[in-house]
Amino acid sequence: MEQHPSEVFVSNYGSSLGKKSERLVLKEKGQVVLEVPFYGLQNIIVETNGASISTDCIQECMQRGIPISFLSSTGKPYATIVSPHLTGTVLTRRAQYESYKDKRGISLVKLFVEGKLKNQGNTLKYFAKYRKGTDEDLFKSIQHQIEKIETIALELKKISGLCINDVRGQIMSVEGRAGNVYWQGIKLLTGSKINFPGREHVGATDPVNSLLNYGYAILCSKIEKCLILAGLDPYAGFLHVDRSGKESLVYDFVEEFRQPVVDRVVVAMINKGISIEIEDGQLSLKTRRDLSGRIMERLDTAERFQGKKYRLQTIIQMQARRIATYLRGEAKYKSYVSGW
Repeated sequence: MEQHPSEVFVSNYGSSLGKKSERLVLKEKGQVVLEVPFYGLQNIIVETNGASISTDCIQECMQRGIPISFLSSTGKPYATIVSPHLTGTVLTRRAQYESYKDKRGISLVKLFVEGKLKNQGNTLKYFAKYRKGTDEDLFKSIQHQIEKIETIALELKKISGLCINDVRGQIMSVEGRAGNVYWQGIKLLTGSKINFPGREHVGATDPVNSLLNYGYAILCSKIEKCLILAGLDPYAGFLHVDRSGKESLVYDFVEEFRQPVVDRVVVAMINKGISIEIEDGQLSLKTRRDLSGRIMERLDTAERFQGKKYRLQTIIQMQARRIATYLRGEAKYKSYVSGW
């Protein structure tokens, strides 16, 4: 079990979650191992198939707006329990659905992807700056990758249409080509420490992709909560095609935060030589706990945004609310771009 002031991770088989007065109680093998006040909790993540949760615990979490997320052993989210009273206003949902058919959907997706590409460049800049005085050739190679991403990103401005269906292929082409360049840069940065075969998604068993996939799953659970609290439907996305059970808006919105939240943590772990254990083709429990703790710490880090400093997890919530106000026609949307 991994604990954070605002997050509780349940990892061990046989664990049980219950309620005692105003506190969440975690037991393992019948013994109390943790008690946390409900008022301090933002999320509960269960990553074992052998856990149980009492109904009074679920009720308390729902009344307080605390989602309970469930991840598979590979880090894939398969369920989230949320309160039916956190669905936001009808006006927000209606605007979200209607914007799929007009230019609002296109503009929002272009901003998500623009933010992603800028954060890819800034992530490479962040790690490259430490190589400038020690490995000039590597520094120059990374700079070249950054320039290629910036050139590809310029194509976004030329894309136009009446609705997202008109331009989805063009936007995904820009995103895909920039992504290939970015991951080549990550491979250059980590090549002396570990063998990174390139980005792989479902079914990846190498250490780097396993870390990335598990980290993204944790981030997606955070993103989903923020979208729901903002009154948005996490299943009604724009770039990612709607499919039953697919949280399309989560996958759209998460693009803005993959690099500053997860990639920065994973590359740092590799460069520091942190042990990454693989057991039966997946991350060991110890490594999953380590990664989870580092991501929670990263989310708690203050970053500059709109002229002030906020915790990253606060910025995510602010951006989710800004999506809602943008779709309702009340404000403009601006991508979050991390510093380096």
